[in-house]
Amino acid sequence: MPTAYSRHSRSLVLEALSDTRVVYVMGARQVGKSTLTEEIATSEHQAAIISLDNRAARDAAIGDPDGFVAGLSLPVLIDEIQRGGADLLLAIKDVVDADPTPGQFMVTGSANVLTNRKVSDALTGRIEIITLWPLSQSEIEGTRNNIVDALFAAAPPQIHRAVKGRDAFVSRVAAGGYPEALKRTGKRRDRWFESYLKTTLDRDLRDISDAQKLDQAPRLLRLLASRAANLLNSSEAGKRLQLEHKTVRSYTTLLETVFLVRTVPAWRPSIGSRESATPKVFIVDSGLLAHLLGANETRLAGDDQLTGKVLENFVTMEVMRHLEWADADANANLYHYRNNNDEVDVVLEDRSGDIACIEVKAAATIRERDWRPLAKLRDARKGRFRAGFVIYAGAQTVPLGDRLWAVPVSGLWA
Repeated sequence: MPTAYSRHSRSLVLEALSDTRVVYVMGARQVGKSTLTEEIATSEHQAAIISLDNRAARDAAIGDPDGFVAGLSLPVLIDEIQRGGADLLLAIKDVVDADPTPGQFMVTGSANVLTNRKVSDALTGRIEIITLWPLSQSEIEGTRNNIVDALFAAAPPQIHRAVKGRDAFVSRVAAGGYPEALKRTGKRRDRWFESYLKTTLDRDLRDISDAQKLDQAPRLLRLLASRAANLLNSSEAGKRLQLEHKTVRSYTTLLETVFLVRTVPAWRPSIGSRESATPKVFIVDSGLLAHLLGANETRLAGDDQLTGKVLENFVTMEVMRHLEWADADANANLYHYRNNNDEVDVVLEDRSGDIACIEVKAAATIRERDWRPLAKLRDARKGRFRAGFVIYAGAQTVPLGDRLWAVPVSGLWA
């Protein structure tokens, strides 16, 4: 297993620095933001580097944000920007308003401080946001495969001799995509995840929130893990945790803000009806999900109550990663679909209104009923339907009909 990985988002950062005043690389702790941005700051886009994990720098930024920014040598990389508070970003806004030169500030953050309305409104038009997720399987393998581009091109990966059955994915699901976790196995990996969660929940959440019951966040996260790849029911979760359903929703949003959880909205043909539909909830990294569920590779392979939803979580979050660096022409949004009769695990819709879909099956063989919902959407959307893939544990890519294919799970990276 390599210790350094080529990140597909690197080109996105460089493009943004060429024409945007502030470039914000945000993502979960320990996904490689500092490594990526420091490499750029010492090579293609040379810049001073300062980290707000340094207490002296952090105290200066919080105590006098305007003076702190005025004293910086530009261009500059500021690591862990959320530790400086909202006023630091407002001070940066004042500087780039006075001088619109692109590439002055490259900042990273382990929490999405742009959820602060005052900050996001102030930086509109001045900032580009690039999200760095845990490693995709294609980045781990060193390939350029992008399943989103393949879907919208109706060009499935042509796999002929993949590993068949659950051995095709359980080790990858259990390992996940955090670079440090990939170096470990068994108990050592579990210890790493325990430490990771403690740091993220104890520190990063408190950096961005003054909520009074943050000690409930670990319990909520574990409950959401047990509901992964299912509809988010805040009322039910609230009853289980003895919390108000509004508190559950707000804490789920906080867990999204620190990139542990992702909610995926429902897709409806009518745009106006989507906001009221129930989202699905996912854990951003499959290794973290396995840890939260207390499941090792053996259990993931043998426990049918876990295998299907864990694989759906894994595939959906891989698609989310691929969306970040997919062809700009696709520029799609991620949804799930459910009506009274059918469900489709992943629906991607681009700006033109075209859709592409994925259904996930943990079986090595599939039947007509497994792709019937995709066929119904194809027939309903006609020319607006680009392609549908059934991602499964089989050995080869198989055509299933007009614009439909079964694709081995290894098509995500092979």
